[in-house]
Amino acid sequence: MRKAGILLFTAVPVVVTAVVYAVGPGQSGSAEGKGVSTAQQARQDAKARAESERSEDAEVIADAPPGLAAPAKKELAQRLVASAENSTLDWRSAYGYIEDIGDGQGYTAGIVGFCTGTHDLLTLVERYTKAHPANGLARYLPALREVDGTDSHEGLDPGFTAAWKAEAKVPAFRTAQDKERDRVYFGPAVRLAKLDGLGTLGQFVYYDAMVFHGPGTGPSGFYGLRERAMNEADTPSEGGSEKNYLDIFLDIRRKAMKTKKATIDTSRVDTAQRAFLYDGNLDLHTPLEWRVYGETYKVP
Repeated sequence: MRKAGILLFTAVPVVVTAVVYAVGPGQSGSAEGKGVSTAQQARQDAKARAESERSEDAEVIADAPPGLAAPAKKELAQRLVASAENSTLDWRSAYGYIEDIGDGQGYTAGIVGFCTGTHDLLTLVERYTKAHPANGLARYLPALREVDGTDSHEGLDPGFTAAWKAEAKVPAFRTAQDKERDRVYFGPAVRLAKLDGLGTLGQFVYYDAMVFHGPGTGPSGFYGLRERAMNEADTPSEGGSEKNYLDIFLDIRRKAMKTKKATIDTSRVDTAQRAFLYDGNLDLHTPLEWRVYGETYKVP
């Protein structure tokens, strides 16, 4: 998750306390121990719903078309994300990617931009080490825990980047990245999009927003963006127009990107997702053509 930290919440009777693991530029943050507002609770509930299984939700999803979860569409989704995150359609080439892009969140690495400063990279390495204790990243776990929530490289330099690139050649670590992407980003985004009545394009819109903004419940985290969109338009599951709802969601997302950095390139929204929407391609049918950062990409 390149762009925003994750908030982890523990629910207790009457008062819900928020524990902030990392506050990124796209996240408001809250003081530990403060009660949450009704709006914050709604976002937390939406997050929990997307990450848990309820019988009524399972029935809705079972009745929905595969959408972005269909193998060919999921592959397309990874290529679309990679065009914006890594300027390539070869998303598998990003397993070994790692650099500090100067966004205040430490090292960004892997297929969806896991960050040393936003807890998700630490979680990935912890889960991977539990299954594969002798891996080449395990010795950096103490340092990763220390720098979590900061942009610090302390204890990671000079060897961590080389260790990451080396481990990325191991099939088990590639699989671990895939699983963490699906668990934290792809699965919850597609699940919630289906519950909102969105088709394949809408599911991708949610997924890309989840990757970029992070699965946080702050105003500029994914769940905050969704809540703001729902305040302006009904989702299809509420009887609203899918095109109108997605147009508003993309407007809100674009503003959030610009708020974070006024000069940021928003072409992943403007000349990719919005172009598909205005073409009426709600099912993400191929062939597709889009532009990101001035480069044209095509999928036959």
